[in-house]
Amino acid sequence: MKQMTETDARQVKQWLDDGTAVLIDVREAEELAQARVPGALHNPMSAFDLEMLANLDGKRLVFMCAMGMRSLQVGSYLLQNDMVDDAYNLAGGLQGWMMAGYPVEAG
Repeated sequence: MKQMTETDARQVKQWLDDGTAVLIDVREAEELAQARVPGALHNPMSAFDLEMLANLDGKRLVFMCAMGMRSLQVGSYLLQNDMVDDAYNLAGGLQGWMMAGYPVEAG
């Protein structure tokens, strides 16, 4: 059975900086309005659109939410149903990103 790889914010930031990953935020719109990671794609868990992943071949798919639980669920579901080949979970979610000192923006 395929499983997600838990990845820390430092590694995710490096991948984003070198263009080898895409960060997919599965939080809901109300949460996104409070804080978001610049450049992350918004694809909420409640209305997840698989088509948004269609043109991301060759990139690491890193999923994130507030604390890392919902993103783990989304990525695991996609892996177990053979909808993606690989998936990474941002450890600690948005909280882990901020604790590592990386930027967020409002709204």
